[in-house]
Amino acid sequence: MQMDKETSQKLEAFHKTAALAAEVVLFRDFPIKIVELHQLIEATSSPTSIFHLSHASSSTDATVHPSTAGEGPDPKKRKLDSAEINGFHSNAPYTGRVLPNSHLKQVHETVKRECEHMAESCDKIKLWVNLSMPKIEDGDNFGVQIQEEVLNELHRSQEAAYNLRDAARQDYLARAKICSKLLKYPNVEDYVLALQEHDEKQLYVARQNLIDLRNMYAILTDIMHKNISKIRTPKANNSVGLY
Repeated sequence: MQMDKETSQKLEAFHKTAALAAEVVLFRDFPIKIVELHQLIEATSSPTSIFHLSHASSSTDATVHPSTAGEGPDPKKRKLDSAEINGFHSNAPYTGRVLPNSHLKQVHETVKRECEHMAESCDKIKLWVNLSMPKIEDGDNFGVQIQEEVLNELHRSQEAAYNLRDAARQDYLARAKICSKLLKYPNVEDYVLALQEHDEKQLYVARQNLIDLRNMYAILTDIMHKNISKIRTPKANNSVGLY
């Protein structure tokens, strides 16, 4: 069986579109991102930057606030939980609340946005490189090896972007544990200090994540620009040079 002409033409058009999108990413988006992230990193030394460490002390609120009216279960309508059914009562829920760090949320949103852009860009280039691979055969495989190495580097960068994207979730979980200790032991000042140190560390880590993203863009751009001819045409016709 063979592909019909109309489907073949649509598939060829898809390949051309994928190649064009990847080259736009490689020659326009990647260099722009390197410059943008470098400028953003350089600006972190200014107190006006959301990544500056000075925001840690002003944005962390370790106060245990009273719960607002209407929060929590109604004791008159409260159902018995499994502990009460088994013959004993569990501890009462905490009545206070610790506010989230809204500044860190803004920081996480910025880093997540950059990670998502990196992952999407890598997807476009990976598709193009895979579609550019020639059929498997013996001889003249040096260009294919370069394509495979580029794909490995793209995969590593994409996985790193996914992991950096998950930093917000890990931060919220770790912060929630400290806050739960604050609710349970409001008189232990070390938990207050722990929360302040945690938030300051998140600002520092966020800046390091930006540096990692910039470096990944720079490395990918350098590798692919230096080997672009082999990526586009991994098997050139070298038969003339053999005679």
